[in-house]
Amino acid sequence: MYPILKKRRLSDQIYYMDILAPRTARSCQPGQFVIVKIDEAGERIPLTICDYDRAQGTVAIVFQTVGASTKRMALLEEGDSFRDFAGPLGCPSELIHKTPEELRQMNLLFVAGGVGTAPVYPQVKWLHEQGVKADCIIGARNKSLVILEQEMKQVAANLYVATDDGSYGFHGNVNDQIKELVQNQGHTYDLVVAIGPLVMMKFVSILTKELQIPTVVSMNPIMVDGTGMCGACRLSVGGEIKFACVDGPEFDGHLVDFDQAIKRQAIYKTEEGRALLKLQEGKTHHGGCGQCGDHEHNGNATNDSIHNKTGKINTDNNADIKNSSNSNGNTKNSPNSNDNIKNNSNSTCNADNTIHNDAHNRKEAH
Repeated sequence: MYPILKKRRLSDQIYYMDILAPRTARSCQPGQFVIVKIDEAGERIPLTICDYDRAQGTVAIVFQTVGASTKRMALLEEGDSFRDFAGPLGCPSELIHKTPEELRQMNLLFVAGGVGTAPVYPQVKWLHEQGVKADCIIGARNKSLVILEQEMKQVAANLYVATDDGSYGFHGNVNDQIKELVQNQGHTYDLVVAIGPLVMMKFVSILTKELQIPTVVSMNPIMVDGTGMCGACRLSVGGEIKFACVDGPEFDGHLVDFDQAIKRQAIYKTEEGRALLKLQEGKTHHGGCGQCGDHEHNGNATNDSIHNKTGKINTDNNADIKNSSNSNGNTKNSPNSNDNIKNNSNSTCNADNTIHNDAHNRKEAH
């Protein structure tokens, strides 16, 4: 069990929680995510890590209540616990592979849309700890939806807040703010990192391509299962098939086919749509074992591996990641195994065709 040590409300429907998960806290990096479950029968929810404290053994998550599962999460209080808290998953930010000296030579701009501020924060904080300055834009529809502003002020070189309705900060969307900084104020940037709703990241990428600024985006909004086996996070990057939860979640924004991703996300919301995508995409439909072919996905089989580029994930209950019969993909590690869940391309996986509506409703808010 993973106790909630701290809970606070960031806005009307957005919550912050500090979770005691020492093993995850010891090994996680900016850009990675975790999968949480409230109880044995609960839905598996992938959430990007917002912050972590290795000394205290805590990991922070931020979520917005948009469906039944996230509303149940919002009812949890300090002292309550999550049944499962598995991670870190996914690939960390590419910036952590650069030396502080290399990073200090770069002019960096982070663009956060809505709840996307949560995964942006640990990256900017990590850079600050390395002595690297980075500018940040927080965009929201209105002032009430601006989150983590004070925390970001402490780690960003310059923080710009933009609201669509002009109720706070700059009047306009994040693209308007980028144009103001680059075209009107003469700022130059070597890299833009944009995290937020798909539509926001799409238009930021279009703009930065015109401005000839390399751009990284996080495709966490399309993740559902978090292991690559449900097929929800399948996308095209530079004409190649990728899966956000195992190959990402970060990709070159100028290579992502956003139109396909947005269209596919809409189709995936219905059972008929998922069946159609599975038929059209065949063995490339999911990023699990790659061996399923036309096997029936009955949701009852287990898979002893999670296809993850990091090679392992840590959990604080002997890597016990279980899915209920209603979850999208059953993945269960043996109770006698260690804390590493390794890639196994030869394993057999059966992903459940049933995907909770909440998993799709929360995507644009994630």
